[in-house]
Amino acid sequence: MSKKTLPNGDIKSSAGPGRPRAFDEAEALEKALCVFWHKGYETASVDDLTKAMGLSRSSFYGAFGNKQALFHKALSHYSRRGLKALRDVADAGGDDPAGAIMEALANPQGGRDGCMLINCLTELAPHDDEVAALGRQHLENIDEIIARALEPSDPGQALDKARAFASLAIGTLALRKAGVPAEQISQTLKQARLVISP
Repeated sequence: MSKKTLPNGDIKSSAGPGRPRAFDEAEALEKALCVFWHKGYETASVDDLTKAMGLSRSSFYGAFGNKQALFHKALSHYSRRGLKALRDVADAGGDDPAGAIMEALANPQGGRDGCMLINCLTELAPHDDEVAALGRQHLENIDEIIARALEPSDPGQALDKARAFASLAIGTLALRKAGVPAEQISQTLKQARLVISP
């Protein structure tokens, strides 16, 4: 997934009875995501977050509780919009929706930052059960999107192949982080599909 912000619509949260918060929660989460993505969870400070989000410390704690709670909420937000983007790719995938999804997952042109969620799974899942659970659910949803693209009438029949496709596409994120050229990553995806497909 890229860092490009997708349309989310206004999400206004209540700060108490009859008192809407004076900030857009979706926009604040996007800004928090950029901080976590760039710095990593451990290195990102509350000061970094409040500055990026344009919030005072009191507003930050009142809205999100603490850094960990904000991180979980931001990661869930990232997962929701990422899955929506993949469904949109599948719907517009033409004759090869599964290939289009794999290309979107790998995002060969996306640079060396990688995927926020996969980065977090690597860094935090062994020590954070909520991140691990969110990651598993996100990956299962990706498998289901690919399976539906492969076999719209019976996705269950294509689930094993979908998991293989997803694993290969996500695996190329390591190539991106290593600075492998985008053209080579795209070619790797094509070859991987030939190996898996009957």
